[in-house]
Amino acid sequence: SSPGPAPTASPSPKPTTPATPAKLKSGVKGPRVVALQERLTELGYWNGKADGTFGGQTQQAVFALQKAAGLGRDGVVGPKTRKALDDGARPKAKSTEGRVVEIDLRRQLLMLVDDGEVSQVFNTSTGSMENYEQNGSTFLADTPGGTFRVSRQIDGWRRAPLGLLWRPKYFNGGIAVHGANSVPPYPASHGCARLSITAMNHLWNNNKIPIGTRVWVY
Repeated sequence: SSPGPAPTASPSPKPTTPATPAKLKSGVKGPRVVALQERLTELGYWNGKADGTFGGQTQQAVFALQKAAGLGRDGVVGPKTRKALDDGARPKAKSTEGRVVEIDLRRQLLMLVDDGEVSQVFNTSTGSMENYEQNGSTFLADTPGGTFRVSRQIDGWRRAPLGLLWRPKYFNGGIAVHGANSVPPYPASHGCARLSITAMNHLWNNNKIPIGTRVWVY
């Protein structure tokens, strides 16, 4: 008898590849944002309360994480930034004792350090190193390195000749850590260390950098 028709091979199921999680960026909401915010807080990147909304505070914290990990600073959580989160990327302190505000000019990070351990990390924007004019003279927008102390402060807006400073804490003449409406992930100030308005409120409301606190700029 002649052989019957060869059995038709059933199509093999296609291998299922895990779906690549969508990037998290400004405007996204939901439980994945809560998880991101909680992980940022766990690593010391201050971003306020985990409210499930990727807003300005979360973006500032992502900038800081990207800076610490040596990544591009786009404020978006894609594969590389997610890996930095999973790996627990954190900056290291230079100081070894006491409460010190460390300002890392190369990485554009401001850190609160306690006895050599980084407790909180913030995105900052320091001197742009560009020339600017004031009262007919030319100045360099630099943030000089060195060790200083917080010497005076203003609890409110300071209308300085070069712009508005929110709750400034001065540590080197007219140079202060202060809140600003714009804190890009690159050097853009006239010499001060800018933080977000909400970050500055957090530092004030919790007395994180009282008068006399050491500031180390490097």
